[in-house]
Amino acid sequence: MNPEPVSLMGGKSVHCINEMQMAEARRLLEEDSPSSVKIQSRLTSIEAELSRNERAALAFMIIQRLKESSPF
Repeated sequence: MNPEPVSLMGGKSVHCINEMQMAEARRLLEEDSPSSVKIQSRLTSIEAELSRNERAALAFMIIQRLKESSPF
C-alpha cells in the first residue's frame, strides 16, 4: 500500500526568497538577452509539461542543488 503523496502546494513562505532576489530573477527573465531567451523557453516547456506539484518539486530540488553548490 502506497501512502498518499505529500503535496508541495502549501503556503507561500515555504522557502525564504527576498523581494530583491525575486526582482532580479524577473529582470533576468524579461530583459532582452540570451539568458532571457533560454529561461523563458525552459519555463514555458516546464509549465506545459509538469503539474503544479511537479514544478514545486523541481523548484525545491533546484534550490537545494544551488545551496549545495554555493561558493559562500
